[in-house]
Amino acid sequence: MLEEWWLSWTCDGGAPDGVVEPALEGWSDLAAREKALGFRTKQPILIAPDGRLDPRLVRFCKRSPFSVKSQGTQETYAPIYRLFFTFLWNRGVDWDEATADDLADWEEWRRRGEGNLKRIQGSTWGKELAALKLLYDWAGGKKYVDDNPVVTYTVRGADGIEFEVAELAPRDVRSTNVKWLTARAFRLWRNVGLGGMLPNGLEDETWRGRLAGRDMAAADFLYSSGVRRREGGTLLTCELPQVGARNYYSGKVAKSVAKRAGYHFYVSHSALQSVNGYRMADRSLAVRRAQQRGLYDRVPGRRVIDRITRRGQVHWTEADGRRGSEALDSLTADDRTLLYVNTDDGLEPAALWLTESGFPMNYRDWTKIFGRASDRCESLGVGVAATPHMLRHSMALRTLLSLHNALDKRLGLTPAERLNYERTYGQIWQMVKDMLGHQNEQMTRDIYLEPLRGLQLDSLLNDDDNPVNEEKLAELAARTGLILDAA
Repeated sequence: MLEEWWLSWTCDGGAPDGVVEPALEGWSDLAAREKALGFRTKQPILIAPDGRLDPRLVRFCKRSPFSVKSQGTQETYAPIYRLFFTFLWNRGVDWDEATADDLADWEEWRRRGEGNLKRIQGSTWGKELAALKLLYDWAGGKKYVDDNPVVTYTVRGADGIEFEVAELAPRDVRSTNVKWLTARAFRLWRNVGLGGMLPNGLEDETWRGRLAGRDMAAADFLYSSGVRRREGGTLLTCELPQVGARNYYSGKVAKSVAKRAGYHFYVSHSALQSVNGYRMADRSLAVRRAQQRGLYDRVPGRRVIDRITRRGQVHWTEADGRRGSEALDSLTADDRTLLYVNTDDGLEPAALWLTESGFPMNYRDWTKIFGRASDRCESLGVGVAATPHMLRHSMALRTLLSLHNALDKRLGLTPAERLNYERTYGQIWQMVKDMLGHQNEQMTRDIYLEPLRGLQLDSLLNDDDNPVNEEKLAELAARTGLILDAA
């Protein structure tokens, strides 16, 4: 019989209010106990099949290079550890006894194992290897393991810089395996998949979707701003830019929900109007129904915002009268679902995106929503599909083309003159890198186009004389096959 490691998460709320379970008697304050011991919210706890808790693994999850990773990365890495530890345990090996041969056997099983019905691709294995390297590099530095199972060798890059590469690193990962959508392909997917229209532009009388306004507004926002699923899906209403008379508006992604660090995004006037339309219609209706039923008064762990300072410090009052505060930049995805604001009509969530019942959405649900929209398009013969990350890539490509075009027109540059300008002032992809929140410029260049550079981003985006070149995108779609277009 297979024995498995267990994975649990701390400070996830404890026992729900009003639930009486004999097994939970005396543990209703579990979250408070965990916090008193210094555990972070949603900190993973790995438990061996024999019920043993290894203090070294607790220390790794609590205070190490792992603990400073984004919440999303931690949620990805922790199950990887559980799986690998389970594999080791069932061959009589504990996690700190793993060898390079053990890891090689694990890689063989994960990727090519006979009888394994869930084999993984190179990109997934690369992610698992990165997770294991993080753990065993740390454990080796602490002298917790005699040998690091992740064996590496040194290579020298084209720029002369040396770096370490794992021997088991995948060789079949495509760094540019992405798809883009032109604006008209996006509109077709949005209208048919999320909005319930027919491909010919008429309404589908059989459509039963009740949240089309919300879903289309979210798609507009992601396609325009290029923020990641978690970044856009955990936005608070107070983080939305105010609509004015500009083409684009700047907002900020909080560090706690960004992949690596907080950064500024830009969203178009039309996308922001779409979001405001959702707030006034679908969102307002969901909130009103929840208020009438008194649902918000019974939310466990609810925090009612008292004020937000100019420096972004959020002050709140909890249901039991206790007061707390946290920097807006430090509020995790889970923290954000607990925040509420007082209005003339009563309490309402501070979160932007709500379910039909009026509660904050889980940002992961956008993947399923987009998947259903793509399935609907396919069923109607529309050859366009989209994911949240595809919309992010599409924004970057549009921006590169727009900035490139605006630079040439504004300065009247020839190709030779543009090259000299780039060398003098830098490159446009640096701007797009900042917009995407990428860790380095090389990542942006590898995924999109050749290096470019231009003038101030804010100025160029608000240049009415240089709109995004739709025909250039269509031309690239036909030539490369990497961009989805709709005639």
